[in-house]
Amino acid sequence: MKKTLFKSLIICGLFASCQKDMIVSAADQSSTSKSAQSLASGFVKYTIPQGEQYCDKSGYVALQVSELKFTVKFDSSAIYKTIDATNQYDINKLYGFSDNNALHHDFSARFGWRWSDNALRLFAYVYNNGVQTNKELGTVAIGSDNLCSIKVDGDKYVFTLNGKTDTMPRTSTTANAVGYKLYPYFGGDEFAPHTISIWIKDEAAQ
Repeated sequence: MKKTLFKSLIICGLFASCQKDMIVSAADQSSTSKSAQSLASGFVKYTIPQGEQYCDKSGYVALQVSELKFTVKFDSSAIYKTIDATNQYDINKLYGFSDNNALHHDFSARFGWRWSDNALRLFAYVYNNGVQTNKELGTVAIGSDNLCSIKVDGDKYVFTLNGKTDTMPRTSTTANAVGYKLYPYFGGDEFAPHTISIWIKDEAAQ
């Protein structure tokens, strides 16, 4: 009787263990599958770790372009709440470039983003001669693909979000944007309250 009960407990334990392994394996496969799909579609995942501001891919990349075009998508990690309520309206940085062969706090153009008033909002975010200006371009849905572009046009930057165009002033004197790429960054005054993931795919400029 005791031997039979002992065997039954062993069999049950092995079965439960196998079930757990199967569940973990399925989750791993699902995660791997999603990553593989993003990789196959040309998206690069940028991660801002909890308690940090810079993303995991922030290396210096020089560029000279007349237009920076890309597709971006966010997951639910873009929904956050700041410690200080006033910081909820700080603009996080998304993607863009420095300009005029200078540092980005002197001359630059990029998209910004934030979660505020129950919506994910994208912005034009520009520095000219060290003076920062911004303009909201629109809201986007979590999980959606959003086509973005920053085009250099003489004394202005042309920002396009999903076909809607707006402009920002440009005082840089170079014919094209000359500088380096700018990558996702959280803040503002605060650090990422949790790990944030953003997917970006570079597109061919027209």
